[in-house]
Amino acid sequence: MTCRPLTRLSLLAASFALVLPLAQAQTARAKGAPISAAVVSNYPPLEFKDPASGKLSGFDIDLGEALAAKLGTTIKWEETSFDQMMSSLATGRVDIILSGMTDLPERRDAVKFIDYLKTGPQFYVTNARAAEFSSMTALCGKKVGASRRTSFPVEIGKWSDAQCVKAGKPAIIVTGTDGSADARTQLRQGRLDAAVQGGETLPYIMGQEPNTYATVGKPFAFQYVGLAIGRKNEALVAELSEAMTKLIADGSYAKIAVKWGLADYAVPKLIIDSAN
Repeated sequence: MTCRPLTRLSLLAASFALVLPLAQAQTARAKGAPISAAVVSNYPPLEFKDPASGKLSGFDIDLGEALAAKLGTTIKWEETSFDQMMSSLATGRVDIILSGMTDLPERRDAVKFIDYLKTGPQFYVTNARAAEFSSMTALCGKKVGASRRTSFPVEIGKWSDAQCVKAGKPAIIVTGTDGSADARTQLRQGRLDAAVQGGETLPYIMGQEPNTYATVGKPFAFQYVGLAIGRKNEALVAELSEAMTKLIADGSYAKIAVKWGLADYAVPKLIIDSAN
C-alpha cells in the first residue's frame, strides 16, 4: 500500500488536535505513585519481547526502570498499539509514552518531550543486492518501504524530491508498511527494493540477522527520540527531567546506552522538545 506522506501527516496532526483538550485536562499523578507507561513492543533494541522469557526488554525498558528508581517508585508498562498511544496518554490511562517516539514539532501541541536518543532515518537493502546501491541516488525510482506509523514515509518523500526529482530522476515509490518487521519481511521477499528505519536500531537488527542487510549511505535526516508527557502535567515533567539529569550525571544512562549498542546515539545532557 503506497503511503501518501502529506495526507498521513495531516491525519496525524488532526488526531493530536482531537486529543489536545483531553491532554490539558489530564489529572496529576499522586507523588510517589507508580508511573504507567505506554509501550509498543516491536522496535528492537528499544523495546521488544525477549524470545526466551517473553518479558519486555530493551533500551526504553531499562531507561524507564532507571528513571522510576531515581524517583523512588516503579514503572507499570501498558502494552498498546502505536495508534492508541496518544489517546491513552490524553485520557489518563497512562502517565507517559516511552516507546521510541520521534520528537516532531506537530506532536508538541499535545505533549512535551524529554529527548533521550539521537536518531535519523537510514536506507538499507538486502545484502544480496547491496552492489546495486553503491550510492543513495541509486534508490531513485525504486520501491522503498517504511512503517506508515512513523514520520519516515514523509522523510523519504522529502529526500526523494530533493535528490531525485530535482535532478531529473524518477521519484522513489514510497510504500507504507505495518511496522518495521513487516518492512524487513517485504524486503526479504523482494516486494521492496529497500527499506528505512531509525539508524540507531539497525546495528541490533543486523546483529540478530547476520549477513542479511546492508545500509545505503548515511542517515538522511536528524531527529530525536523522546519520552512523551502531557503538556499540562508539569509536575511529572519536572520530576522526570530531574531524574534524567541525574542518570546522565552519574553514568547510569551511558551504561544503558552501551548495553544496547546505542552509545553513539546518546544525548550529552537533558534536552526538552529538541531544545526548541
